Amino acid sequence: MCLSIPSKVVKIDKEGRTATVDTMGITRVASLDLMGEDDIKIGDFVLLHIGFVMNKIDEKEALLSLETYKEIINSMEEEDKRQAILDGDNCQNRATT
Repeated sequence: MCLSIPSKVVKIDKEGRTATVDTMGITRVASLDLMGEDDIKIGDFVLLHIGFVMNKIDEKEALLSLETYKEIINSMEEEDKRQAILDGDNCQNRATT
């Protein structure tokens, strides 16, 4: 199962159609190919799936979700915390046929 953790946009590369996002302290680059030209701005919160920004979400909702995630991961060991966040990059779209 894949979970999207709200991520904050910290940089946008309009030419490359990518955004650098911060996911609970982990930065990564995500494609903006599924979003409109000016849909995403620096400071926005977004949800990612398999390397793509899927949608922008409300900041209040994002912060509430992040608080819940923090409560969950606070009980985990440090390396497990980091790995749980990084594993989001390895989530594959599993379509059934």
